[in-house]
Amino acid sequence: MVAEANDPDNSDGSAYTDDVLSQLEALASQFDIKEYASLDYASGSFPLFSLRSLTWEQSKPNVLITGGVHGYETSGVHGALRFAATAAQDYHDRFNLLIVPCVSPWAYETINRWNPNALDPNRSFYQNSPVQESAALMNLVSDIEFLMHIDLHETTDTDNSEFRPALGARDAVEHKEWAIPDGFYTVGDTLKPCPEFQKAIIQSVKKVTHIAPADESGRLIGEILQQNGVINYATKALSLCAGLTDAKFVSTTEVYPDSPKVDAENCIQAQVAAIVGALNFASENES
Repeated sequence: MVAEANDPDNSDGSAYTDDVLSQLEALASQFDIKEYASLDYASGSFPLFSLRSLTWEQSKPNVLITGGVHGYETSGVHGALRFAATAAQDYHDRFNLLIVPCVSPWAYETINRWNPNALDPNRSFYQNSPVQESAALMNLVSDIEFLMHIDLHETTDTDNSEFRPALGARDAVEHKEWAIPDGFYTVGDTLKPCPEFQKAIIQSVKKVTHIAPADESGRLIGEILQQNGVINYATKALSLCAGLTDAKFVSTTEVYPDSPKVDAENCIQAQVAAIVGALNFASENES
């Protein structure tokens, strides 16, 4: 049995338990499911789970799929789980898959970007990180060499309306707003952008949803557009989850769930399509 989250503030039950942990047992025929850590906060404890291919073999390249680093970006969580339940079976013979569907369950429960200490897990992937969520994931993957890592995210209207103003107030620093892109886009690594890898993801996703156009200055979220639907970040310098490993192929997905053109199901499908596009490219270009 999979452990439940202990959330005394949620008398009606735990969204993390009901939405996420409840799906794990059905995946046990394909994955070795393990609790790799537990988060302990005043509001409760949250077990963290990873899904590892049962057919893990040293001869196959390793792939890391992460979701829910920002817990309120729910299509990342459910996209990882949907992929595990469906398309993953087509890739076990080619890859060792390690899937961490919900890195930040407290934030999932509370619809939050930060952890209870008002720290952003996606800016905290560095040595001796004070963020439990980030430190636990770093420990999990510390001895594994990966060919590919895809990190599943969303860009929401609340980034501008709530979280960026809150960050500015906390740090006494002005954070400029940027237009929220209407559509899917990816973030590559500035040091290894792999434009053809990003393009393959975009091509796969555009079959199920729309790609974000650049704003009037040719940018997305303030960054220069590299190609259709793609920008780059310095992932390691910014201590982002996408910079967690030394994988050859790295991408962060960004879904816009507040678009009038999509619904929750379409956003999940976009995340799955992104993973599939990424894996197909990695399979053909691993050497």
